Amino acid sequence: MRYIIIGAGAIGATLGGRLAESGGDVVLVARGAHAAALKADGLHLTTADGTRVHRLPVVEAPAELGGLRPDDVLLLAVKTQHAAAALDVWGAAEVAGGGTAAQRLPVVCAQNGVESERLALRRFDRVYGACVWLPSTFLEPGAVSALCAPLTGMVHLGRYPRGTDRVVRRIAEDLGGAGFEAPVVEDVMAWKYDKLLTNLANAVQATTGPEPHPAKALLVARAVAEARAAFAAAGVVPVGEAERAAAARETRIVPPPGLRGGSSWQSLRRGTGSVEADYLNGEISLLGRLHGVPTPVNDTLRHAANIFARESLPPGSMSVEDLTALADEAAARGRAVS
Repeated sequence: MRYIIIGAGAIGATLGGRLAESGGDVVLVARGAHAAALKADGLHLTTADGTRVHRLPVVEAPAELGGLRPDDVLLLAVKTQHAAAALDVWGAAEVAGGGTAAQRLPVVCAQNGVESERLALRRFDRVYGACVWLPSTFLEPGAVSALCAPLTGMVHLGRYPRGTDRVVRRIAEDLGGAGFEAPVVEDVMAWKYDKLLTNLANAVQATTGPEPHPAKALLVARAVAEARAAFAAAGVVPVGEAERAAAARETRIVPPPGLRGGSSWQSLRRGTGSVEADYLNGEISLLGRLHGVPTPVNDTLRHAANIFARESLPPGSMSVEDLTALADEAAARGRAVS
């Protein structure tokens, strides 16, 4: 298998770099200054073992590869707001022997949230979900760090919408040999919905900073409570407490001490102009609107994070008191309307 890592950011570059270290055939897909740095100086990947430089093939579009191979696996790691465009470009790429990637190749969705798999299945015959637990940092072009030890991260894998097969077991085997826990599960989306609950904090961290604070924890708890109510109304069943606790007990992933900004905070730091809040807090807003569940906190968090991205506001420059006040105002408006 050859892995085409579409989106060589914090997650994609770490997966690609570690796969390459274990002997895997890897191509990185990036754009702009990051692509230029990867081509000129290689991928500088820092893990608990130190920093290594990987000089891997780097492309910005399928044409640069001169055609895809029948044994290619497309690993989609762009943020969800960029997923549809990437799926369109790579899905239309021709595969040696005939047909397109969308017709012949598997695509693995390694984003936060639960929307990318749905986007992919509109285009691709074979779609797989990957629930990625991989604390990593990408702030400068060409450099990524992922400092968990002794394993770098955990990736639950399964076919979408559910099931397993030979391909996903092979991918899990390759990731297992590259320093990841890679359980193959029957219902990968149950794990992704569970992780979505933790990602609701991303907007709080992006707007008010990564430092822990009781008021931030309370705001996140309110967002999670809304999500659980929306899940219940929609019939969504994440993995249970017992299953999650068992995975936590058995994991060999120990994060390093110290503060770390999450993916949305990092997007603001890099000035990308967008964050994935529409597909994190916005997923809860969507379910709430579909099923009549009020979601004022998630509505507020989504709106605030998007303003920060559009207006290039410094991450962490809003007080948690101001953010909470906005959520309270949204809740009061909702009660007045009802």
